[in-house]
Amino acid sequence: MIDQPPPNEYSGRIHDLPSEERPRERLRDQGPGALSSHELLAILLRTGTRDEDVFTLSKRLLAMRRGLSGLAQTSFGELMQQHGLGPAKAAEVMAAMELGKRIASVPSDARTQVNSSADVVNLLLPEMMWLSRESLRVILLNTRNYVLGVREVYNGTVNSADVRVGEVFRDAVREDCKSVIVVHNHPSGDPTPSNEDVQVTGKLRDAGKLLDIELLDHVILARDGHVSLKERRQGFP
Repeated sequence: MIDQPPPNEYSGRIHDLPSEERPRERLRDQGPGALSSHELLAILLRTGTRDEDVFTLSKRLLAMRRGLSGLAQTSFGELMQQHGLGPAKAAEVMAAMELGKRIASVPSDARTQVNSSADVVNLLLPEMMWLSRESLRVILLNTRNYVLGVREVYNGTVNSADVRVGEVFRDAVREDCKSVIVVHNHPSGDPTPSNEDVQVTGKLRDAGKLLDIELLDHVILARDGHVSLKERRQGFP
């Protein structure tokens, strides 16, 4: 699938963007899940050419190779034939694609297994504790509680009115997961659950039953600690 930017997305030079909208700064503040494929590729490429900015270059490469899957199968020689790519950039793109392949091929018994809220903390706290905005993520698990993936669903205020069940469980349904753990952060540093957090938990737990996907826990991460709503029996029977 070809990576398509939103209709109003900026396509000029990175340095012309306000600092908080630049890909590197957004990756730092919001996490890599907030960036499109061509923005991540632009970070790798760093610069464009005299007649093509790095955003346009990254979009062109993805379009010509029909998305990330095609780019991952591109040889060094084929990359070198693309205008704007020299040996260094071609090598960096190939190295990034190869790392992605190797991660995807890691045997399941070498992946992270989540059996407690402490495991969730070890998995996500280093990345999420310093975020300036709330981020709600879903840990996808197989039948043995090995992590199949982590998906960011919301970035911003997390409350029961805004959270849509379909979006939270979308990837779990698509990948036939039997259970999930929902995680979000409190930028204030205090992990104490709010009434909204408890309401969201109950709403998602009930929806999971209908979908035959068990919500194992809802964990709140913060600089001052973490809270498992399952352990506190908030939103859980």
